[in-house]
Amino acid sequence: MASPQPTSLDRCDVTAGSGGAPASSGSLRGAYRGLRRKVRGSWRSFWLSRAGSGRCFRRLAARIAASGTMPYHGRAPLADLSPRGFIAATASVAHPELRMGRNVYLGDNVVLTRCDGGAQVEIADRAHLYGDTFVETGRGAGIRIGEGTHIQPGCHIHAFLSDILIGRQVEIAAGCGFFSYDHGTAPGSAIMDQPLSSKGAITIGDGAWLGYRVTVLQGVTIGAGAVIAAGSVVTRDIPENAIAGGIPAKVLRFRDGTRP
Repeated sequence: MASPQPTSLDRCDVTAGSGGAPASSGSLRGAYRGLRRKVRGSWRSFWLSRAGSGRCFRRLAARIAASGTMPYHGRAPLADLSPRGFIAATASVAHPELRMGRNVYLGDNVVLTRCDGGAQVEIADRAHLYGDTFVETGRGAGIRIGEGTHIQPGCHIHAFLSDILIGRQVEIAAGCGFFSYDHGTAPGSAIMDQPLSSKGAITIGDGAWLGYRVTVLQGVTIGAGAVIAAGSVVTRDIPENAIAGGIPAKVLRFRDGTRP
């Protein structure tokens, strides 16, 4: 699919040969495609620039802007057309303390919500949250997602009692989970009636990469540039530039080839 970004007609060769010879049919088709991209991009920019005027109008504007685009990554370029970014019509943004930077992308069925006195959610410039990602704060905890970070579909990020801090340009694969709290397990009472507890915040360093279905638990720091293998459960700190995996995750080697 062609990018929805407007394309300058200056790049379209509308003549063939030299001396003002008539344009070929191929060149005319190229000029037409360039004009069509420009009109389509301007149309989408128009609607996205007006997508902040109430929830109903936002959804209508998002639907119009996204019409004719492919889902998932195919719609991410829409966020670049307006500083307001792009929030899919099916996204549910119900967090009163949400702070979004410029050109943020929120995909289909993304949920941002607050429960029981949760603190702020901050999403920095050019971060992408893809479809069916669930973000929730509660009990005074907040979430920060750094600039240029990409969170793939189906991730769950739940901050209760302690914050979740995700750095810049972090790659988080589909199905990952982050939980900065735990339930009590004392006998004689249902788990849902047990008090919550936390060992501390979750911190993910800049440039880290978490594979498919990684789970990160309370009190863990994953260092900058670290790589976590798919399916791992991270229960302890992982140093910078380490490659770790397993249940619980342990350091296998470092990115420079050295062993722990």
